[in-house]
Order: sequence, then structure tokens, then C-alpha cells
Amino acid sequence: MKPQLEQTEFWVGAFHGSHDGTTATVTATRDDTRPQPFVWTCTCGASRSFPTEQGVWPTAWRHTHPTRFDRLWSWAARRLRTARR
Repeated sequence: MKPQLEQTEFWVGAFHGSHDGTTATVTATRDDTRPQPFVWTCTCGASRSFPTEQGVWPTAWRHTHPTRFDRLWSWAARRLRTARR
């Protein structure tokens, strides 16, 4: 399912995967009216902006397909948040 795009946005790709134990979809768009025209947005609420297209693809892929180190880092961060409560 493609998200609703604004009139100035162009859909350039999507990545499907998972992170933090849930299914995730990242949508990459381009909007030439923004200072950093390339952006990806995840169904989890995370997003990042980039000045060129080269930064979008690897970070969007890694967000939906985390490495073992990424998963370990995420696990440790969740443990620390839980321990501080």
C-alpha cells in the first residue's frame, strides 16, 4: 500500500522487512521543495532526510534489514530503558 503523497512528492521506492520484532515498510520519496529532497519514512514512525539519493537506499535497507550488531544495539537500548523505569 502506497502512502498518500503530497502534490510535490514523488514515490521512488519501498523496502519491506522487520525490526524490533515487528513488520516494517519504509517508503522513499523525493520532494524538490524541501532543503533535503530525499527522505524515507517507516511505518514505525522513524524517518531520515538526505541531500542526495545515495544516502537513502543503504539506510532504508538497513532499517528494515538490521545487522546482528543493530539488533544487539536495539536490544541493549530497550533493556536500558526498562531498567531506568
